[in-house]
Amino acid sequence: MILILEADLGEQSPIFRQLLTHLRGLAGIQFRVHREQGAEQVLNEIYLIGDTKQLRVEDMEALPGVEKAIRVSREYRMLGRHTGDQRTHGFEYNGVRFSQDNLHVFAGLCAVDTPEHVEQMLRALQDNGQVCARMGAYKPRTSPYAFQGHGKACLPWVFDLAGKYGIRVIAMEILHESHMDEIREALEMTGHPTGVMLQIGTRNTQNFALLKAVGRQQALPVLLKRGFGITLEESLNAAEYLASEGNTKVIFGLRGMKSNLGDPHRNFVDFAQVPVVKRLTRMPVCIDPSHSVGSRDAGPDGIMDIFHVAAQGVVAGANMVLVDFHPDPMTALVDGPQALLLKELPWFLEDVRLAREVYEERRLLATAQADMVESDS
Repeated sequence: MILILEADLGEQSPIFRQLLTHLRGLAGIQFRVHREQGAEQVLNEIYLIGDTKQLRVEDMEALPGVEKAIRVSREYRMLGRHTGDQRTHGFEYNGVRFSQDNLHVFAGLCAVDTPEHVEQMLRALQDNGQVCARMGAYKPRTSPYAFQGHGKACLPWVFDLAGKYGIRVIAMEILHESHMDEIREALEMTGHPTGVMLQIGTRNTQNFALLKAVGRQQALPVLLKRGFGITLEESLNAAEYLASEGNTKVIFGLRGMKSNLGDPHRNFVDFAQVPVVKRLTRMPVCIDPSHSVGSRDAGPDGIMDIFHVAAQGVVAGANMVLVDFHPDPMTALVDGPQALLLKELPWFLEDVRLAREVYEERRLLATAQADMVESDS
């Protein structure tokens, strides 16, 4: 059960302390307090864990300071959708709003290589009106001899360049708790010219120690990619690990499943589950066409598979697109064969815009149909 408290009810107020005293006296019930910073006010939520079936919603809503009690109807307590839950979905970070109702493109280098390439990429994004990017400083590789990323050495100049070109949020994968500390230190050292969305890759989806560590900090949002060899339910529970530790600013990423059934693509594309994740949870959903397809192959129509796959995800309602670009893919240190060219950026963004327009029209059509059915009943 979730208790939504009255707006701006401080933890030091007598009403708040009275409520906690009452909750401590409930047999078989434990609780956790979560503070949610909204655009205009701070909201406190209390998550009750244990034998909550004994508790009546009406009784809990009558407690001092409680505005609404929500019976948890799904396993994903904090990130799931629950009956009667009218809370605002999504979050804002560094001036950018993320929710299930909008769309952002994070284009950039899968792996940071040179300052010149980073600057060319960021300049192209600015020229095309973009405020988000992807930049990989830490790279998990199958081979121990492959390039592992420049790590913390590149962070200061990447962040400075991002600020120079107006990039508000950079998606950056981390592999270890220490990488999170290095990112925060570099942001502090450079004066916070940009923001970072911590990315947990498919190999670490069930690295529970890392999930807990990332979840304990609430300053930086998190993009969690689905595990490429596990079920959707297992990956959604991984996201719940983040939220259970306190960080509910989570975006769920679909990046394809490891299966030869997807050949000749790099992975079997799982973007049909965009609406499934949005139905089960309150998380925005990201798609990663580059790592799903893994090549620049195109059909007889001249449209690359990456474009087709991205459009499929966006038409299904995706809220974020993570896509690889590079000024010179032939010299890219990671995943060059799948990287799009900077001159293709305007084309890609326009293709995404068209797909989003189709989604919006489909959503209006569904709303009109629902209204018609309701009026006939």
